[in-house]
Amino acid sequence: MAQSVSSIQARIRRGDGSPLVTAGDLAPSEHFVDGGFRPGKSGRTMDVVNPCDGTLFAQVPEGTAEDVDLAVAAAVAAKATWGRTVPKERSEVLHRIADRVEEHAEALARLESANTGKPLMVSRDDVAQSVDTFRFMAGACRALTTAASGDYAPDHLSVIRREPLGVVGIVTPWNYPLLMAVWKIAPILAAGNTCVLKPSEQTPLTTLKFAELVADLLPAGVFNVVTGDGPTVGGRLAEHPDIDMIALTGSVGSGRAVARAASDTLKRVHLELGGKAPVIVFEDADLAAAAESLRVAGYWNSGQECGAGCRVLVHESVAEEFVGHLVGQVETFVVGEPTAGDEVEIGPLVSRAHFERVTGYLERARAAGVRAAVGGTRIEGPGFFVAPTVLVDVPEGAECAREEIFGPVVTVETFGDEAAAVSRANSTPYGLSASVWTENSRRGLDLPDRLDFGTVWVNAHLVLANEMPWAGFKGSGYGRDLSVYALDDYSRTKHVMHHHAR
Repeated sequence: MAQSVSSIQARIRRGDGSPLVTAGDLAPSEHFVDGGFRPGKSGRTMDVVNPCDGTLFAQVPEGTAEDVDLAVAAAVAAKATWGRTVPKERSEVLHRIADRVEEHAEALARLESANTGKPLMVSRDDVAQSVDTFRFMAGACRALTTAASGDYAPDHLSVIRREPLGVVGIVTPWNYPLLMAVWKIAPILAAGNTCVLKPSEQTPLTTLKFAELVADLLPAGVFNVVTGDGPTVGGRLAEHPDIDMIALTGSVGSGRAVARAASDTLKRVHLELGGKAPVIVFEDADLAAAAESLRVAGYWNSGQECGAGCRVLVHESVAEEFVGHLVGQVETFVVGEPTAGDEVEIGPLVSRAHFERVTGYLERARAAGVRAAVGGTRIEGPGFFVAPTVLVDVPEGAECAREEIFGPVVTVETFGDEAAAVSRANSTPYGLSASVWTENSRRGLDLPDRLDFGTVWVNAHLVLANEMPWAGFKGSGYGRDLSVYALDDYSRTKHVMHHHAR
């Protein structure tokens, strides 16, 4: 079952040196505020690094609290007019944004891959999902339902109004720079809000490009981007008295920091945080199908995915057979740079710091007696590549099965009965997603109710739809992305009562 690291390394594909993008493909290296690009107040810049070789790729402004204040002032100035637009008008704007993104889909995908190192197949999927998110929200904002107007007290007519919140601050992560931004931008604008967005300092380029592409479609001040680090720019967004809500997709630590900073002004907080998704495989499951599904669900975007199926709990009677299937799937991965062809499925990790974090987990697991059935180590050479890995002989409570590694690593534990499987699955502090694999229809219907996760798949994993909500419980945060529930999160309800007795 074991495979040598050298045989994996031999499959690493390198490009021919041709760049995915040129300097002309980049948006201006400035903040986007009040409808146009503006230089940062500090004059300082932050480096953006190519994760395929560790070289400098671009630079963006190192934002300050003053930069944030200017962007917030623009959003405040724009909120009344934008908030008074009717859903039909906002819908038409969102449809035009979707058309513009689709028109430039390949350029955005190439820029996303150049910045993150992710394979083009992943980036193209991100852009396609971004287009669909705008189109869904464009329709959904015109069809909201609420409690019926009527007399609930004698001679008094009650009416429920849905209103924008005002200005929303957004902090987005590095793993899906464009898509996670769109998951926030689309419902926020659809609900009639304005916004100020801080992209990850590691992957800001597609967000700035998006701003450039849609600049003529939105009124000035409705959408703003300030680049910079989390404590400075994100911290100011979270504490700013003129921001009505802060929405973050990121780590649990970032979520705690944002929630603390937001508490002084009692603004709303929307958090989509980490995950450690259990994949419960019962003895009656289609083992080959489960392994084939995990080929995508466990390793998509090099495992840098909060919903990844990264923690397998398999019944002890079929564990060896299942691991054989999974290793067989992992051995077929094509690893390489996005310039090396459309067959590349696994790219580098996003940064040196994250690369060292993931390899640190692997080194500690090996020292603790956990065995790599395939992979298990870094791949020598330029860039931040880690071999796709399956860890076995994982004891209950092991660090690698408990903490979010966020790399191309799937752990395999065994269980003896259903109660143990449910208990072990729920033992994680995260509650984002999970899956159940069984051919027993009663079990498939009953078990999701006993799992403490916001999304539970049965005989599938990591299948998303814009019509359905995405978010978690416990340490995975609160608030909902996607679906009409997101529009609920980014709006407020007001009760208006009319005394009509005559």
